[in-house]
Amino acid sequence: MVKVDRMSMLASLETRAPLLDHRVVEFAFALPAKLKVHGLTTKYFFKWALEGILPHETLYRRKEGFSIPIKEWLRHELRELAGDHLASARLKRLGYCRPETVEQWWREHDTGQANHSHRLWPLIVFSLWHQRYLEGAGR
Repeated sequence: MVKVDRMSMLASLETRAPLLDHRVVEFAFALPAKLKVHGLTTKYFFKWALEGILPHETLYRRKEGFSIPIKEWLRHELRELAGDHLASARLKRLGYCRPETVEQWWREHDTGQANHSHRLWPLIVFSLWHQRYLEGAGR
């Protein structure tokens, strides 16, 4: 909520949190447990009520945090930087990870088959750190 509030204010946008309305919260608390969790489905009543209104993939997608768009930046603005720091030759020279695994992650990420930004970005940052503080230390 804090991130949404700050980012919306930064962009001069007004946001609403309709599920935090006290009447909705009171209604949800009054529901029996079997309508809240059904098997492995959480928010069962909410999802049941919105079936046919929202697309199935929206209702049942995994939870996703509010984050910066690293996955897109790696495919566009930071693509060259990523390519340089995730290159097999560089990774082999550093010797900290398996270049073939990182190469597969990069290929899948770059083509949009998967989002490996949570793996690739830390490797790029580490490579930049290594370049600056370890490789540059002997200069």
